[in-house]
Amino acid sequence: DGYDLSGYTRSIGPLSVEFEAAELTTITDGVKGYLPGQPTISCGELNGVFDHTATSGLHAVASGAGVKRTVMVALGIRAAPAQGDPAFVGVFEQKGYFSADDGGAAVVNIPFDTYDPTGLVSYSKPWGVLLHAKSAVTAANTAIGVDDNGAATTAGGYLAYQVFSGDGTATIKVQDAATNLDASFADLTGATSGSINCAVVSAAMVAIATTATVRRYLRWQIVLGTATTVTFALAWIRG
Repeated sequence: DGYDLSGYTRSIGPLSVEFEAAELTTITDGVKGYLPGQPTISCGELNGVFDHTATSGLHAVASGAGVKRTVMVALGIRAAPAQGDPAFVGVFEQKGYFSADDGGAAVVNIPFDTYDPTGLVSYSKPWGVLLHAKSAVTAANTAIGVDDNGAATTAGGYLAYQVFSGDGTATIKVQDAATNLDASFADLTGATSGSINCAVVSAAMVAIATTATVRRYLRWQIVLGTATTVTFALAWIRG
């Protein structure tokens, strides 16, 4: 939801995608047959350190239940998360908020329900690639991107962003290219946040058409409106 909880989080998970299977075995089949159903996606439980700092502490941000949360878990590869690392994203309903004592330390447990596909009913994949790790940006991107797939795809996808702070309006985008050169990148149609007020924390996921072509290379892009600085994270999930 636009809050960085990594400084409070001891663990989160399991980050899971599980498929139930309808058995279709008939009496003449030599082996069992199954039809996979839609996946059940979950980000599990967040276990954290209790903190009641006004507006930003874990208690202030998450002490509730029945609230839908836009979650991004960026996983660094033996280091802090960076461009090209995996990211797990989705909208999950928070089921509760429980405090406890752990050897004299105040801790909390926050369980989440399964994935809410509202607005993304055509996509059931939570794993993608981190295009921009959390950091401040003050200008448009002229760097090269990442190769997250090895080839172009024709099944669309969706972006997920988290805006942590800023001083005005801006538009966050995903660009793609056939070759990993700055001049080759162009806006990926529909893959944009639209103009948002970055002075307010926010998070969302935006899908493009399920038949859209997404070229091999991807990168983040920003168009500054009234903002001069924006701190955000951005992930892309191919269809």
